[in-house]
Amino acid sequence: MPGIGDTIEVLDHGFVRLDAAEATDLSVVNGARVSFLQMKESMDGKDEGLIRFLMREGHASPFEHNLFRFHVRSPIAVAREWMRHRWSSFNEHSLRYSAAVEDFYIPEAAQIRTQVGKPGAYRFEPVPPTVASQAQDLLGKHYQEAWNRYQELLEMGVARELARLVLPVGIYTEFYWSVNARSLMNFVSLRNADQAMWEIRQYAAAVEAFFGELMPVTHAAFVEFGRKAP
Repeated sequence: MPGIGDTIEVLDHGFVRLDAAEATDLSVVNGARVSFLQMKESMDGKDEGLIRFLMREGHASPFEHNLFRFHVRSPIAVAREWMRHRWSSFNEHSLRYSAAVEDFYIPEAAQIRTQVGKPGAYRFEPVPPTVASQAQDLLGKHYQEAWNRYQELLEMGVARELARLVLPVGIYTEFYWSVNARSLMNFVSLRNADQAMWEIRQYAAAVEAFFGELMPVTHAAFVEFGRKAP
């Protein structure tokens, strides 16, 4: 199972790496037991029951006394959805201060999909293989054209903060994400779910794998009580 310092590869050029963590089930227990001026040095069965109780009853604050710090590489389109989760901290690679990296996301053929229905009530269905192949080809050609124009603008002396305007949201970015367990569960509940964008779901699954390894009792309670953040 993954732990601190480990990396899970995601999509064609992406990853989720757990850069650091101070996150244990015991942090939840002691966050709750301080109400009674109690502190535990190790977990026992009663503490596991306490975590289940806190999760079931929606007592949220004890799940906030911990920290995960992730290093993430994802397409900008994924990062923009990710950064809507504001109860956490982000720092991202700046295309004002340094040049972009020539890596673009091209979905596998099986993930080229069509949208059917109305916003809020639509579903995705696969496209024929010929359409999938054409879509991959068009994406590749567009990416190459955008990259060429970006390089031309830089060579002309145009500032990076303006040259970046030609780059598509399929280009990869990198960022650090610091989050406590409560906010992490909120992210996972929404983004590792059937209705989430397939690409961000792959990242959320990687995040959840780290969460389950470092805080197994909390993660088990999260799953047991409907995968809803307290």
